[in-house]
Amino acid sequence: MESRLHIRGLRENKTPEPYRLSLEAPLPGSPEELSRFARLQAHLRTVYEEIFPHPLAPRTVVVIPSLSMDEVVLEKIAGVSHYEERMLCLLMLLRLPRTEVIYVTSEPIAPPTIDYFLHLLPGIPVRHARERLHLFTCYDTSIRPLSQKILERPRLLRRIRSAISYPEAAHMTCFNATDIERTLAVRLGIPLYAADPALSYYGTKSGSREVFREAGILLPDGYENLRGPDDLVNALTHLKQRNPTLRRAVVKLEEGASGEGNAMFRYEGAPEGPALKAWIRSQLPTRLRFEAATETWEEYLRKFTEMGGIVEAFIEGKNKRSPSMQGRINPLAQVRCVSTHDQVLGGPSGQIFLGCSFPADDAYRIDVQEAGRRVGEVLRAHGVLGRYGVDFVSAPRAEGGWDHYAIEINLRKGGTTHPFLMLEFLTDGHYDTETGLYFSPTGQPCYYYASDNLCAPDYRGLTPEDLVDIAVEHDLHYNAATQQGVFFHLIGALSQYGKLGVLCIACSRERAKELFDETKAVLDLEARAQAEARAPFVQQAGTAVAP
Repeated sequence: MESRLHIRGLRENKTPEPYRLSLEAPLPGSPEELSRFARLQAHLRTVYEEIFPHPLAPRTVVVIPSLSMDEVVLEKIAGVSHYEERMLCLLMLLRLPRTEVIYVTSEPIAPPTIDYFLHLLPGIPVRHARERLHLFTCYDTSIRPLSQKILERPRLLRRIRSAISYPEAAHMTCFNATDIERTLAVRLGIPLYAADPALSYYGTKSGSREVFREAGILLPDGYENLRGPDDLVNALTHLKQRNPTLRRAVVKLEEGASGEGNAMFRYEGAPEGPALKAWIRSQLPTRLRFEAATETWEEYLRKFTEMGGIVEAFIEGKNKRSPSMQGRINPLAQVRCVSTHDQVLGGPSGQIFLGCSFPADDAYRIDVQEAGRRVGEVLRAHGVLGRYGVDFVSAPRAEGGWDHYAIEINLRKGGTTHPFLMLEFLTDGHYDTETGLYFSPTGQPCYYYASDNLCAPDYRGLTPEDLVDIAVEHDLHYNAATQQGVFFHLIGALSQYGKLGVLCIACSRERAKELFDETKAVLDLEARAQAEARAPFVQQAGTAVAP
């Protein structure tokens, strides 16, 4: 049954008022722009009620995978320009036979990558899906946000807007929502399914800590809303004075990504009493250890002064874990728990996101889910919309059980978003909030192990075509019959950076990890063979070595 909204639009043969108004461009951030954005967002509720429940209803989804974050922070992530590919999982929406997807990127996506996704569509001919997919690119590989690049290209913006076949049943989705995405949504004349940028504070490190207190959940001892070296020194001093046994503290930039904005301060050798503060000030430039390999004290202090940040106690303990909870607040202001994960972390002190295992451990996933739900209720009360995630550090108690310290809210899609979306799209199953498990339509529980950081120097030079060949030759595929197998993503980063993503779905946690290990072993073997074959031609000091 088609939605009333679509039928009404066909009969009237005209574009509703909010969309006609969008053809004029108010100044970014002006009262007129904010007013138009509010009207578009109010219309999102109608789209959600009348379009979303109907698989056959015509609709257009505009995907803007812009990483609209601090450019200096993003530059520290290898292959970050290809992270726009992580939202290619939304091409699976083309399984809805009357849905059109508009996907915009900074640089063109390799055709084999697009084909790889489209061939996974269940029951939909590739040609049929390809006709409903519209790809646009800015041909701009700079680190600046994709949304900004689009706004700087009015002809491109006009072509994107013209490609929206169903403006009355369209919405825009993005990686994270900032003022730039708000302006872009208004220029396109469609609502944005994400948190209003005016509420972005609740996704900062300081805002997260305030929400945790309001939700009444456990969080590390610390200080927020800090800015500059004096605030940093004072916070580190007071934290140690309050807890003399504290060994380490974490310093975090307000808007760091994937742990890259974190640094560790160690208190070994710290004096007691009045000398502590002076000692911390003198030690900071050399004692602070950064998670980002290329970070410097001067640059970090500049960012901390400009952006602000927090200081909090580092949670010590053996066998501690890093679970996360993902939720969604829909346009009807309903909070839904979506998933839990155990995060796989790395870096100098284990704070950089490398991958995840779904679902979180049996021992605590329901507790983590409940804590995340309470955070969602607070966010909902503040007017937040869209996906959110809550990260925890969990430490086992000597007497049994776990303490879960909430450390961060992400008001955006994250590293756990696209693996879970692919699981949903590939299996058509459901997440059971009572058990925290995901079940296929046959009732089989599904598990996965996923990573955005499967990388090795020898992987460099492997093209998307090579990866597809390797997958075919070694049967590294997702099998719809068994609802198990391997799926690759972040493919564009492979040749230059030796980096890609992988999702391994299985009927048990152990088998999912085995699939990942087997996939890595295959790639390592193929990469070594390639490295040996190309060795005579490797450039040394600008000259090719003869065979």
